[in-house]
Amino acid sequence: MQVKGSNAVIVGGASGFARATAELLAARGAKVAILDREGTAGPEVAEQLGGTFHALDVLDAEGTEAALDAAAEALGGFHIAVNTPGGGVAKRTIGKDGPHPLEDFRGVIELNLIATFNLDRLEAWIMSKNEPDEEGERGVIINTSSIAAFEGQIGQVAYTAAKAGIAGMSLVMARDMGSLGIRVNAIAPSLFATGLAQGINPEFEAALTKDAAFPRRMGKADEYAKLALAIVENPMLNGGTIRLDAGTRFSAK
Repeated sequence: MQVKGSNAVIVGGASGFARATAELLAARGAKVAILDREGTAGPEVAEQLGGTFHALDVLDAEGTEAALDAAAEALGGFHIAVNTPGGGVAKRTIGKDGPHPLEDFRGVIELNLIATFNLDRLEAWIMSKNEPDEEGERGVIINTSSIAAFEGQIGQVAYTAAKAGIAGMSLVMARDMGSLGIRVNAIAPSLFATGLAQGINPEFEAALTKDAAFPRRMGKADEYAKLALAIVENPMLNGGTIRLDAGTRFSAK
């Protein structure tokens, strides 16, 4: 898909992976809509990029639909969607005080997996109304998994289940929507210098990334953005989950 002249919705676009992706897509000629929570830097980011901001709480299903509809109306439809909701808890299946609280597990699944599926189904419906390009493509969806989906560490059972679900949806959704010309992929990052990991001291970063092959450092948000751009531009990337991890394989802890 050609980025120049396309429209993109970026969920979580006020910061981190999503903001870097919004900035890169805008620099390449896309119109962007930033979707994020109230009280974030979303409005400022949207203004800087000449786009629009739409308040969004991914745990509010009806509000999510309204925000995506508003973004589509503002842009005149959209062809690219990048989704980055996520978060987790650090709890073992069985701890000293008893079993993993079921509500905590359910909450992580809701925030990561269910919210992502809800975004995907609504975004795909809007994309299905696009006129196809010369290759028959109507849209591309990029979700955010994690390498924890494949080698989750002790205490990551809920997060691993959620991110594995996101990875697992890619091929099925791509098959579901292949006849419509809508592609679906996921990116599975390792440790990146975003959110709470920003600004940690070099010694701690070295300890966290010691198992990487190269480079032995945390990833940068713009490296996620570059992969997202490659997915958008390459029509043969479909139905998969791409690791972005410098050869890292998580140990048990």
